[in-house]
Amino acid sequence: MATATLSTRTLAQQAHATRERAMGIAFLVIALAMYWLFTREFTAQTLETDGAGAWLTAPQIDPAFESTFGLNQGVVPREERLPDLVVPSYTSVLVLSGLAGLLGVYQLARGFAPYTTAVLGVIVLFFVMAFIIWAVRDASINLTGMLKTSVAAAIPLTLGALSGVLCERAGVVNVAIEGMLLAGAMMAALIGSVTQNLWMGLLGGMLTGMGLAAVHAVLSIRYKVDQIISGTVINIFSVGMTSFISAKFMQAIPELNNPGQFGAFDIPLLSNIPIIGRIFFDGNIFTYGTYILLVVIHVGLFYTRWGLRTRAVGEHPKAADTLGVNVYRTRYIAVLLGGLLAGFGGAYFTIGSVGRFEEVMTAGRGFIGLAAMVFGKWMPFGAFGASLIFGFADSLAGKLAIVDVPFPSQFLLMAPYVATMIALAGLVGRATPPAADGVPYEK
Repeated sequence: MATATLSTRTLAQQAHATRERAMGIAFLVIALAMYWLFTREFTAQTLETDGAGAWLTAPQIDPAFESTFGLNQGVVPREERLPDLVVPSYTSVLVLSGLAGLLGVYQLARGFAPYTTAVLGVIVLFFVMAFIIWAVRDASINLTGMLKTSVAAAIPLTLGALSGVLCERAGVVNVAIEGMLLAGAMMAALIGSVTQNLWMGLLGGMLTGMGLAAVHAVLSIRYKVDQIISGTVINIFSVGMTSFISAKFMQAIPELNNPGQFGAFDIPLLSNIPIIGRIFFDGNIFTYGTYILLVVIHVGLFYTRWGLRTRAVGEHPKAADTLGVNVYRTRYIAVLLGGLLAGFGGAYFTIGSVGRFEEVMTAGRGFIGLAAMVFGKWMPFGAFGASLIFGFADSLAGKLAIVDVPFPSQFLLMAPYVATMIALAGLVGRATPPAADGVPYEK
């Protein structure tokens, strides 16, 4: 018995050492990729002449390349304007790749355990910074504007992720968030247009999300249908229903697709904080509503009796039932609240963003929200942080499409989805869902 235990421990140690070495090699590969990819465009040729003629010199590093990042958003009085951040492009990329290489060498020599994953995040950040500096070499980009757009792009992702957190903490897998977002977006635009009242449109979008969640809850909890199948059916139904209504009515009668949108307003004092104020505190009701919901859901799940019961039925429903918790009712409530949140997130796409409905306008954001939920380890604020990362990838793709980047625009549009796949691939085997997640309860 002792020999078997020792052997198991030895195997675990060997596996850990192998992973640490593999991570060190990965760090070095990323550093070399940064240097190879992002220092090749900083060369220039000069024309030299003498009495015998003229010729071009061999390409040499041109230190004149600079990357400029604007720090002012919108119209700012002259006395309040912040100076642009200007960095030498080649030197900055060289420093970032060198730092990544040093981290890789240290990882191979000593290791950063238990902080290896955090160091990987730092190196990925270095890579992204080097890419942006390279992309805007001898050009400029508004950094504050890009970060503000990142927050805006993260709002529906966060709401979708929070919907998933509520459902899966109660033990119900909800892949129907995409369909709830899409249906909520359409109904918010339609009802808002018919009533000429944005608040009625918002209510209609939220109730639509809750209605689809009720269907998912009945199929999953009462009839014990496979929860993935149930969610997929709702997604397919939502695409078909919204496309039909849009083509048949909303496109034929433009008045049915003109709800308007909620305007932005800033928060006094907070919006005056340099850089951060304009990024986080200059939004509309969806932005501030998301902030409030983050706090409410976090407190509700982890500091109230309802939250304790919800987490209990998601981890050990049999034990919770034994202690008198109504497992079915608790799961129904969680799924319905999740649908309400998804409907709120769907309304953002129309009455919170563009002011009209377009077919399949959610573009997979519900699935990215699920990825943010997993990346955030089923925690509300963790999901928000992950949503900001995916929102940044989305915003970066849009900004760089304007700059003359030698990449096909289609590759830039893929950025949010590639970031999602990389994040999920890095969490395989390490992100642990609630124990009873996706398991129907038999009383």
